[in-house]
Amino acid sequence: MKTRMLILAITLAGSMTIHAKDNDKAPAPVMPIPTEHQVRWQQMETYAFVHFGLNTFNDREWGYGDSKLETFNPTRLDCEQWAQTFVKAGLKGVIITAKHHDGFCLWPTNYTDYSIRNTPYKDGKGDVVGELAAACKKYGLKFGVYLSPWDRHQAFYGTPFYVDYFYHQLRELFTRYGNIFEIWFDGANGGDGWYGGAKETRTINRRTYYQYDRAYQLIDELQPQCIVFSDGGPGCRWVGNEQGYAHATNWSFLRRGDVFPGYKKHHELQQGHADGNQWVPAECDVSIRPGWFYHESQDSLVKSVDHLTDLYYRSVGHNANFLINFPVNKEGRIHPTDSARIVAMHQRVTTELADNLLRGARIKASDERGRRFGVKALTDNNYDTYWATHDSVRSATLSIRFPRATRLNRMLLQEYIPLGQRVKSFTVEYLSGKQWLPIRLNEETTTIGYKRLLRFKPITTRQLRIRFNDARGCLCISEIGAYHAPNAQESFELKEADLKGYAFTQVSGTAENEVLMDLGQSRTVSSLHYQPAQKGIATHYEILVGDDPAQLRTLTTGEFSNIRNNPIRQDVYLTPTPARFIMLRALRTVDGSKCLLFDKLVVR
Repeated sequence: MKTRMLILAITLAGSMTIHAKDNDKAPAPVMPIPTEHQVRWQQMETYAFVHFGLNTFNDREWGYGDSKLETFNPTRLDCEQWAQTFVKAGLKGVIITAKHHDGFCLWPTNYTDYSIRNTPYKDGKGDVVGELAAACKKYGLKFGVYLSPWDRHQAFYGTPFYVDYFYHQLRELFTRYGNIFEIWFDGANGGDGWYGGAKETRTINRRTYYQYDRAYQLIDELQPQCIVFSDGGPGCRWVGNEQGYAHATNWSFLRRGDVFPGYKKHHELQQGHADGNQWVPAECDVSIRPGWFYHESQDSLVKSVDHLTDLYYRSVGHNANFLINFPVNKEGRIHPTDSARIVAMHQRVTTELADNLLRGARIKASDERGRRFGVKALTDNNYDTYWATHDSVRSATLSIRFPRATRLNRMLLQEYIPLGQRVKSFTVEYLSGKQWLPIRLNEETTTIGYKRLLRFKPITTRQLRIRFNDARGCLCISEIGAYHAPNAQESFELKEADLKGYAFTQVSGTAENEVLMDLGQSRTVSSLHYQPAQKGIATHYEILVGDDPAQLRTLTTGEFSNIRNNPIRQDVYLTPTPARFIMLRALRTVDGSKCLLFDKLVVR
């Protein structure tokens, strides 16, 4: 007996010694990790995009490169009006299309006549890039630029001379307008254009033609704080769609060298590479209107406050940044409807997440690294403090007790990303009577990253549990929050009347768990809407697309997480993809059968 007690004592002492070593020592980073500039960029969360140029005055989206310079003549252009709108909307900065694919330059560049210098605006003495940079400085906004690598105007596009031209213009932008927080390199590269009158199609090697290493060297030299956006970063990555959302599972990693501008497997970018070795967080871009440039016909088609709020939760709330575009009108101003909608979205989000109910709650952790990394850090509203577990502890539970029965329908979780993104899976439970129940969500609870926001139907409870089930290292959680947003939406859904899709015929001869739809011709597919029948309800699914029914490729897989208890319409938003055939395949059903049935399917 004495021997057993001695062994136990030695074991406990050894364990305590191991834990004592890291009690007051910060956890080691779990690679990859962000730079300081990437952390500050992610803390911006939301900022504006502005598309403005010759396209605005010629009712075009992608200008061909042949629009007349004399058509550019805004009569009331006011960059301060833009800046004031962005400030009211809580946006932290703005990126302007200094040059879009049509090659027209919004600043008086020294390297082409196809610029604002030769337009009627201010008798050729205008500089919209400079005017916006000054407005940003005045109103405390960060300033960024979009410089299209593709140029449909220049006759020498596709030659080595154009590459030098491109970098001369980049140097101008980096030396004339102060600090630039982000440079945007679009992935649209090569194709048909005016090209000085040639009117032909030109192709380039997207991996090598632009010599992007030159850009990175130039940035290191002139704007070291600047974040580089492209399909593969390296500062931040395109999220793989232009609908404004990231996947609920979203890693801030990419495999180094795998992704490049024009990368065809862009659906991967919605959730990153779990096995990536380079920190490249996602940026979700979307226009507040259907088009990126202004079209008067779209004045009635501005996204609703409900829709914009939903996108905030599915971008910032899915570990990404939210880049919302404003098509400035022909006068040179942001349309009042656009302004009102984005300000109302900001007010709604701010109101919904204003009162953290956990600040009055008692929180206990199943493991705590030491006083320096205790649970008090979780609700102190200081991102640079965090609760951490001991080095060997990759799963732990936070137990939360409210002083009284509390109603809530929102939650927030944040990891301390300077030390890496770690959490691979978590669950949230609440006490109902004497029974612990999972909070029912419309999305999986896997990754967290910089910020994860959860929406659900209101619950009333005195106790919560957050279980961190698995992680890439010990836990480092900066903030948690719980909120009650009265009359708030659990999720955004298109009204049934607005849910109109492509006509299709159902292809026979498929397996019982598959529905194959023939759209008749290749169409751009961006969403699938599944209304389950009473039987044959899919819980886990796969969506495949292609132009040949015998050679379909997987576009996405996922789970209808609460369909067992709530068999309502399921909306799956896809990376826009051209395809004639689209298949919904049930990987698992509610009743375990191999049969997939539906009341309604819509493909948009």
